[in-house]
Amino acid sequence: MRSRGLGDSIEKFTKVTGIKKLADKIPGGCGCDHRKEWFNKNFPYNMNK
Repeated sequence: MRSRGLGDSIEKFTKVTGIKKLADKIPGGCGCDHRKEWFNKNFPYNMNK
């Protein structure tokens, strides 16, 4: 899957390094999905190429 923006790239990095697995164990959630969408909205990649 191609990254739509910076949020998708950060998520891929955290999955590979194991950070996401740790963050998912935080009680009440880590807010990762909200943060990913914010980064994608504010720092999108140019998809016209």
